[in-house]
Amino acid sequence: MTHEFPLAGPGPAAGPARLRGPRDLLNRPLHDLRISVMDRCNFRCPYCMPKSEYHENYRFLRSDERLSFAEIVRLARQFVALGVVKLRLTGGEPLLRSNLAELVGDLTTLPGVRDLALTTNGVLLARHAEELAANGLRRVTVSLDSLDPDVFARMSGGLGSVESVLEGIEAARLAGLAPIKVNAVVQAGVNDHTVLPLIERFRGTGVIVRLIEYMDVGNRNAWDPRSVVTAQTLRDTIHARWPLSPVDQNYPGEVAARYRFDDGAGEVGFISSVSQPFCGSCSRARLSSNGTLYTCLFATDGLDLRAALRGGADDDALRQMIAERWRLRSDRYSEDRDALRKTAQRKVEMYHIGG
Repeated sequence: MTHEFPLAGPGPAAGPARLRGPRDLLNRPLHDLRISVMDRCNFRCPYCMPKSEYHENYRFLRSDERLSFAEIVRLARQFVALGVVKLRLTGGEPLLRSNLAELVGDLTTLPGVRDLALTTNGVLLARHAEELAANGLRRVTVSLDSLDPDVFARMSGGLGSVESVLEGIEAARLAGLAPIKVNAVVQAGVNDHTVLPLIERFRGTGVIVRLIEYMDVGNRNAWDPRSVVTAQTLRDTIHARWPLSPVDQNYPGEVAARYRFDDGAGEVGFISSVSQPFCGSCSRARLSSNGTLYTCLFATDGLDLRAALRGGADDDALRQMIAERWRLRSDRYSEDRDALRKTAQRKVEMYHIGG
């Protein structure tokens, strides 16, 4: 099969030649790939995996239904050939996947990958941080919605502890994973009153806290717009305590609006998918643990790459499938949220594809 996209130049012997990357229907490039390595999680956060539905008898994927590490690396290589430069490992909880550091090591060998990061709830991070860093991981993002033990328990489904997450963050720091980012989903009447203590805990430490507006991911979190605390409200609250000034993006398409503390104690980020959608610059694809390609966090369907992979498709065919799906992409859910929510179409659950 011939390449659909002209070659951008000779590629290294270890992988396919790098192609001129596809653009979607809104002229957005393919630059980022989030790879879910595990659909299971050791938390039961109500906004993602409420324990009422994800109980002990819930059927998650069997190990043979998940992509193997070799399959993940092979698919990742095709995405990189099409222009992806940033990879992120997610879940579920990715550290539940045995020997994850081996996958990290394999992915870091892919020519063209400029950044490899991990998103985790942090409970198992202290156990694995050193090995992950030794195998080439450079950055980690830890989900931590509150330092208050009672609020944390409510938002994690009563599993894990603040102390174990903080131990994981410290282990990541000692292992040289930097910058460490802490993501907090902020819900009105749930944890919004604990935002300032969270910010204060990490000010001056080099850890960057990013506050995320509560979104209607998946189909099971009973999302209500009244539960959203807007990024502007959060900025105003923090600015009143510690004056802030805006900072330029690190790279085009960065999802968090960056602000620096005027006293030099670091920075904080705000992710405003609800109040100020950033769909127009979204360059992310998502690969689920069972090998399905999704082109949006709120997607209602995906492309089964596992079937093609296991059915004997060669690399050219896999790249063609990925490129064609991206070229047909028109996702802009957050910009059309009000209209699309009325269609009642079922969206992919976040634990399949990461946040």
